[in-house]
Amino acid sequence: MDDHDHTRSTDAGHPSGDRSDQDHDHRHRPAAGDETDDPDGESEPQVEQSMLEGEATDADEAERTIEKKHGHETDHEGGGHDHGDHGGMHEGHEAMFRRRFFVSTLLSIPVLLYSEMLQEWLGFSVPVFPGSEWINPVFAVIVFGYGGVPFLRMAAPELRDRSPGMMTLISMAISVAFVYSLASVVLPTESAFFWELVTLIDIMLLGHWIEMRSVRRAQSALDELAQLMPDTAERITDSGETEEIPVSELSKGDLVLVRPGASVPADGVVAEGDSDVNESMITGESMPVSKEPDDEVIGGTINGDGSLRVRIEATGEETTLAGIMRLVEEAQGSKSQTQVLADRAAGWLFYVAVGAAAVTAVAWTIAVSFNATVIERVVTVLVIACPHALGLAIPLVVAINTSLAARNGMLVRDRIAMEDARNLDTIIFDKTGTLTEGEHGVVDVATVAGTDEEDALALAAAVEGDSEHMIARAVREAAAERRITVPDATGFEAMKGRGVRAQVAGEDVHVGGPNLLSHLEADVPSPLRRFADTAGEHGRTVVYVVREGEPIAAVAMADVIREESYRVVETLHALDIEVAMLTGDSRDVASAVADELGIDTVFAEVLPEDKDETVQEVQNQGKLVAMVGDGVNDAPALTRADVGIAIGSGTDVAVQSADVILVQNNPMDVGRLVKLSEASYRKMQENIVWAAGYNVFAIPLAAGVLAPIGVLLSPAVGALLMSLSTVIVAINAQLLRRVDLSLSSLPDLSSQGGAQSAD
Repeated sequence: MDDHDHTRSTDAGHPSGDRSDQDHDHRHRPAAGDETDDPDGESEPQVEQSMLEGEATDADEAERTIEKKHGHETDHEGGGHDHGDHGGMHEGHEAMFRRRFFVSTLLSIPVLLYSEMLQEWLGFSVPVFPGSEWINPVFAVIVFGYGGVPFLRMAAPELRDRSPGMMTLISMAISVAFVYSLASVVLPTESAFFWELVTLIDIMLLGHWIEMRSVRRAQSALDELAQLMPDTAERITDSGETEEIPVSELSKGDLVLVRPGASVPADGVVAEGDSDVNESMITGESMPVSKEPDDEVIGGTINGDGSLRVRIEATGEETTLAGIMRLVEEAQGSKSQTQVLADRAAGWLFYVAVGAAAVTAVAWTIAVSFNATVIERVVTVLVIACPHALGLAIPLVVAINTSLAARNGMLVRDRIAMEDARNLDTIIFDKTGTLTEGEHGVVDVATVAGTDEEDALALAAAVEGDSEHMIARAVREAAAERRITVPDATGFEAMKGRGVRAQVAGEDVHVGGPNLLSHLEADVPSPLRRFADTAGEHGRTVVYVVREGEPIAAVAMADVIREESYRVVETLHALDIEVAMLTGDSRDVASAVADELGIDTVFAEVLPEDKDETVQEVQNQGKLVAMVGDGVNDAPALTRADVGIAIGSGTDVAVQSADVILVQNNPMDVGRLVKLSEASYRKMQENIVWAAGYNVFAIPLAAGVLAPIGVLLSPAVGALLMSLSTVIVAINAQLLRRVDLSLSSLPDLSSQGGAQSAD
């Protein structure tokens, strides 16, 4: 490698910061899955889920049998990729409720047919035979035992934890109807309640089936990610033969064959072959990525038309996909501030419903004396007040939000941070590697009279053709971008501490910094001297092209600003968010970048260990702050920020430091994040307004306030309305999938020209 002597400005050192030893110390950062409103750490959905597991075991077993029959059995014991714990459990619950709904509905038919009230209303009759009077109570007991008891079982933990909620309300409603109906068999009452009881249970089962189906579909992100991984891999043996083995048996260092169209079985490095790989399912980038030897590939991505031999670098839980799945699961398991509010509202609704039911019972008893009508009103109030919709309002949006984010290359680790993103006042970007490429590029060229810029670059690229120095690469890339024909060079020589030299078309050509000119005792022409002085003021690196002892050109280089950085600054300004930049560079260099991008505030010459203090300084101004960095040298600042955003492929430190990890090195994803946060919060608010507002009208209606004009709701109709509100909330949450996160949907920027320097 040649050793160019040059003048440059560099960032201060960036020691790695490991977030694993640090804690979130700002006001709202609970660990994922913390349930601050539940002393036992078990929220209502978790209680329901744990109770449902036992009920759904047989359904899960049946599904595994079907999967095995079709050759798609999932390994739930450790090997392979286990995605049954998440989506599979919801599938089991869905299957259980579906089965109980259909069986209970069939068993309800005799009860409906032998209901005297329905016969009178609909004008039909059925054959009467000895013992037919027992059809209603017997079948009603069976329906209650098969379709109703699961609700009672799920209510037990709520009562045990002193947090009565949805299951308690349902249990109270069906229990009151059941006890009253049984009492009517042996005690003289006006009428029984059997047909209302069975239809109520049927509709409650239907509502839960629809709910579980909606939740399963919304939380399909983990299943979709898990399905990306192939079940088998073709390992290449020492003899050069291939053997098909389960992916779980792969080890680090194994060489595998990835055929055209096949999935990469695990993370690795291309050892042989060239192909385009579709990484959209991991990064959200729609264009296939070209891969050649020494390039990294990610397990679960899909190979294109070429054949690749890949050396495995990570397997199992160490793969990128496994890390993404952990983040998605963690995000779906954590609660946002809005969800906590909804959960509390659902808890309050229990007491409102019980109070309303008590008032209804007293009022109707006074009005008509105690009879079946009173029981009907009480049961209707309890049923219609069930906070199904309220309990589903936020989790569905959260699940869809997490899925959308993952599909667009945004991995949400902290739900509260995701919700806060919509309220950000300031976003601070680290400069190097975030707003800039982190690599030198040619940003300007000056030549003496009679020399063309392209000719000078052609000579420089020819001389640098055999060098691997970063300046050499920058020169060659600049020539390639301008489609300059590079002549052949011979006699290459690296001049330690000065530069390089070679013969081009019979002439001696040197490329190097100021030390090269001193060594050659060459005088720098005035235009090149002025150019170098200006470049130096902006922290640019300058190398000279010398032909036959005469300097003919000066090439300025700097860390290149990403093209996306221009757009993200414009986008965030359009969203009324202040943009700041934090760097260890000199103030001149930092100011030049800020001026180029239109950044509002610059923090320059900041050491890595002081970056978190800079973030706190902005927070002390009363602003909600996000920090965007590479997750390695910015770990303390990412931790300190209200929203920590790691840009890059998600290294271990980035995952530990940030609340959101952007899989691609694209600053524009910050704009996407804010937009998704706004859209998700809007859906949460809409769902809460509907779910809570529905009860404001439904409970008085169920109590019978319109009875004087002949409007009375039966318990079954009340259950239908309650289920309908749940469906409406679910549909509204699904509409979040329509949010447009494409670049074209974000505020655009007036045309910018080419690559710019990070001056």
